[in-house]
Amino acid sequence: MARRRQLYEGKAKILFEGPEPGTLVQYFKDDATAFNAQKKGTITGKGVLNNRISEYLMTRLMEIGIPTHFIRRLNMREQLIREVEIIPLEIVVRNVAAGSLSTRLGIAEGTRLPRSIIEYYYKNDTLNDPLVCEEHITAFGWAATQDLDDMVALALRVNDFLTGLLLGVGITLVDFKVEFGRLYENDEMRIVLADEISPDNCRLWDSKTGEKMDKDRFRRDLGKVEEGYQEVARRLGILPEAGVRDLKGPEMMQ
Repeated sequence: MARRRQLYEGKAKILFEGPEPGTLVQYFKDDATAFNAQKKGTITGKGVLNNRISEYLMTRLMEIGIPTHFIRRLNMREQLIREVEIIPLEIVVRNVAAGSLSTRLGIAEGTRLPRSIIEYYYKNDTLNDPLVCEEHITAFGWAATQDLDDMVALALRVNDFLTGLLLGVGITLVDFKVEFGRLYENDEMRIVLADEISPDNCRLWDSKTGEKMDKDRFRRDLGKVEEGYQEVARRLGILPEAGVRDLKGPEMMQ
């Protein structure tokens, strides 16, 4: 396998130099973390499944005109993506009360919210990704007002589309987290969807039973974590034909 220069390693993915200028190779790991990496583990085959699920969802979103950094899947664990300047914010869209929203506001988990709620979190592991408001974002220069408006508009479009798509296969989109980046092309800048969309950053519940099929199974020690991810892929019709198997990662240049 070709030797590539590693540029960055995060909790769930590794970024390598791409084959052409302005591109990167995104490698999906099986590593799992929760509570800002206070809990760590491995979910066998997670990287393969997240690669396939994210490819599918990103592709479907691009079909309705949502710009993303995704170019194409390279193999079982890797994607070719456009290099973007990541905006240090996590945009969270909530449709049903769960997780930190339930804890902070005392709303019973599973309560349908009166409308979709958007929250902003500052991407900073040292500070545990704190909840912030628009005033923080614009005052500290993390994003301009127009950039933020673009991100919110795109996040709501993602929510509308994925809610319907997933409901069609019996899955409730409880909430999800997305990230955006600035893509510079032809002396112009535009905001595009980045990172991934998978059970790692979405809460996905069975529409009839409420059974969790996302990383909450790992966070809460519910067991059958791999099976939850596999069920999402199965319902979307993209579970690898031969099942989930491991794939050796690319060689790294020191």
